[in-house]
Amino acid sequence: MSHSGAICFGTSGWRAIIADEFTFGNVNLVTQAIAEHLLLESSYPKIVVGYDTRFLSKEFAKSSADVLAANGIQVLLSERDVPTPVIAYQIIKKKQHGGINFTASHNPPEYNGIKFSPAYGGPAPTAVTQAIEQHIARLQKESFKFKKTLTDYSGVKMFDPGKEYLKRLESLVDFKCIKKAKLKVGLDCMYGTSRGYLDKVMKSLSKDVIVFNDYLNPLFGGFPPEPDIAYIKNLINCVKNNKFDLGLACDGDADRFGIVDRGGSFLTPNEVFTLLFYYLIKYRGKERKVARTFATTHMIDAIARKENIEVVETPVGFKFIGQALSQGDCLIGGEESGGLSIQGHIPEKDGILACLLIAEMVAREKKTLRQILTCLYKQYGSYYSYRINLHFKQQSKQELLLRLEKLSKLSSFGNLKIKNRNLSDGFKFIFENDEWVMFRLSGTEPVIRCYFEARSKKKLAYLNKLATDFVKN
Repeated sequence: MSHSGAICFGTSGWRAIIADEFTFGNVNLVTQAIAEHLLLESSYPKIVVGYDTRFLSKEFAKSSADVLAANGIQVLLSERDVPTPVIAYQIIKKKQHGGINFTASHNPPEYNGIKFSPAYGGPAPTAVTQAIEQHIARLQKESFKFKKTLTDYSGVKMFDPGKEYLKRLESLVDFKCIKKAKLKVGLDCMYGTSRGYLDKVMKSLSKDVIVFNDYLNPLFGGFPPEPDIAYIKNLINCVKNNKFDLGLACDGDADRFGIVDRGGSFLTPNEVFTLLFYYLIKYRGKERKVARTFATTHMIDAIARKENIEVVETPVGFKFIGQALSQGDCLIGGEESGGLSIQGHIPEKDGILACLLIAEMVAREKKTLRQILTCLYKQYGSYYSYRINLHFKQQSKQELLLRLEKLSKLSSFGNLKIKNRNLSDGFKFIFENDEWVMFRLSGTEPVIRCYFEARSKKKLAYLNKLATDFVKN
């Protein structure tokens, strides 16, 4: 798409297909809009620029740095591909006015993207992305094209953001405890930015580490770089066949985690979040709040109730969790799509930190994750959650919305009584016994995301059927 197409920011920045909409022309255009936004905020803005392992990410980042420098902005450009959480940490540590990371995170290889983070280090709030979109629209009207002149580009400095971040991890995670446990661990870097970070730390703490996909491959082995059960089969088999204690994985920009327990059992992000919440209360718990999105497991609430902790419920999107974390009294914040961070760290998802905290937990508790989870079910009650994406014909979107609005006025769904409803971000129906179902329409594609949670696996299957039949009929 040419400059005339509208460029919109989603929950984590702007993403598009390389060479279609994601072109050098559009990258320069978006960067100019960000530059203008920053110049309104400060007379001498400073910004960090990084990139992931995707095709042309490095070149896009260099082009972006030139545009920023031409606007008189001081740029710190990463020497190599870098995880999103590392960029977030550097924004805060170096008191920058923001950061741009070239990444499409866990999306398929044909995509690239721009994540912009303001000075607080977390994802840009909606007000900020809307302001940038307005600059973009105006620049498009003016047919903006960046012309590199012989101006002084000494405003761009190369830097290595890794050392300080790795040092930071050491203050957040008990490395001695992990080292002492002599864990056997499988790691999948998914051809992404966690190589040189997660693998480096684990190799320094354990002699038995097998690492997969720790080299550059912009096609990501033919799969999206998403640490989901479908895409980390080699890791699962490695943990199973070698009787390893753990399998750890991160997505392309290392902000999401994938966790495999002994025996090759994959844990959902909801289960991982629950485990770490419990663990942090037990060993670090001073703060009295926990943050989760509307679509995340209510087992967090069950634990919080018993431990006298307040639950901060937010709309879907880590920017909302980030805002809750940056207020300072949240022990941990997480979401069901594989993102979490903790108090005193960054208001951004950190997959590397999540993996290392899980390793610390297994090392200290001397049990498998499933064993710990079973204990938690006995203590706080069982919660089983699931999510599916259902496709529908684009033209039936309005009809589906009308049916959901109609459902939101009813007192029951199937044979379940609707006890409570939350319509602030999608359609969430809460039944007896803290069981629920939630529908969210994607803003970018003809997909409806259905989330459900039940207190038994049988009930979970019923909710799954109920939601699917509703969308399909």
